[in-house]
Amino acid sequence: MASSPENSQANSLPEDGQCSANTPPSTFQDLGIEASLCEACSSLGFQTPTPIQAQAIPPALEGRDLIALAETGSRKTVAYLLPIMQHLFNHPQGLHSLILAPTRKLALQIAKVIEALGASKPFQCAVLIGGVHHISQAMAIGKKPHIIVETPGRLLDHLENTQGFRFSLSLLKYLVFDEADRLLDTGFGPELDQILKLLPPRRTFIYAAKTSDRVDALQRARLSNPLRISVASGALRTLTVATLLQSYVFIPHQHKDLYLVHILGQYVGRTGIIFTRMIREAQRLCFMLQNLGFSAAVLHGKLSQTSREKASLLVTTDHAACRLDVDLVDFVLKYDIPYDSETYIRQVRRTARARKSGRAFSFLTQYDVELWMRIENALGERVEDYAVVREEVMRQSLRVSDAQRVAAEKMRDLVPGHEARQGSQHEGGRIRRGADMDWLRAEMRNHVPYDG
Repeated sequence: MASSPENSQANSLPEDGQCSANTPPSTFQDLGIEASLCEACSSLGFQTPTPIQAQAIPPALEGRDLIALAETGSRKTVAYLLPIMQHLFNHPQGLHSLILAPTRKLALQIAKVIEALGASKPFQCAVLIGGVHHISQAMAIGKKPHIIVETPGRLLDHLENTQGFRFSLSLLKYLVFDEADRLLDTGFGPELDQILKLLPPRRTFIYAAKTSDRVDALQRARLSNPLRISVASGALRTLTVATLLQSYVFIPHQHKDLYLVHILGQYVGRTGIIFTRMIREAQRLCFMLQNLGFSAAVLHGKLSQTSREKASLLVTTDHAACRLDVDLVDFVLKYDIPYDSETYIRQVRRTARARKSGRAFSFLTQYDVELWMRIENALGERVEDYAVVREEVMRQSLRVSDAQRVAAEKMRDLVPGHEARQGSQHEGGRIRRGADMDWLRAEMRNHVPYDG
């Protein structure tokens, strides 16, 4: 698991191909970066290398393959771009490097960093992503840009359908998997396997926030004696940041919609993501919120980028959200508690990244107590109870009830037999029959997370 770069150290295990830097160099020049790139870093406000930069840049300059674990926000993009661009400046050629990113947004961000770092040199970078006409991208490939940044699906499309592209990559020097764990989590595994089969031998950098069996499998695919670098501690708790304010709201299950509307009313004009377990529940909530005047949309693959950007509230499942390119939001609200702590972390990281503040709310009912205690144990910290005045919530009962009825009618039209299948959302945990809500609330407030 990844930690914040400020508090991280790498373990030195040379026999496993790991490295560490107990005293990170104080400048990029100390790492072996040439003057023009050091000046570019300085102009961008990058004065001192972060831990991942200090550990990854020297072996990359030596020509090593790397597997680097570093949290989002640790400036890992600069860690792999500086060695690539230094090699490119000294050995200029078209189609020198290929960088794979899980989303269009990240691909565009990487391209902006490339442009800034290479402002003093005449070179070209092309971004090949979905939503752009294939022919115009094929023309860009024909100009042989020095660096290409792509999403996997679009890369595979061009490898298979753009004449001469595969042959043009025969001299490729560098391949980068940025956010490799996310690439694999979002279902790009088959595309990545196919891409690796089509590309020639080259230097490969794999960057991820956390390791997994799938990341380990990826590193075994045509990497040459890779060096593993980690600035990660083993604790899940380090994946939440100081700028993230987490709260749970302990409520009766039958009043979840009322509390949802009440809290959203406090965040009018803010952007947020609402997570549910089931996509049909996400659709029902969206219908209800739209009827109440909220700017809401269900997040799925067919929702256009324009519609996504227009909606202040996106309602979705974790599975759907992790496959899609979504901007950071002001808050996330877990209408249903996730089944495990990793899903919880993945959801709350949709807000409060890159040193920005954010809120995360979790709706906790009498059926979710055991699940929640396991999540708190994994986090190693107790999340605060969010104070809500019940009387204020219940004042909206009639208005919300009308919206629920409209949503139910729309769901019947959309999904025949919806009411028969709707069932219970109580599978998250167990509760003793007749358990008292006040007693459970007291138990939650007194819960001390296991810190082992």
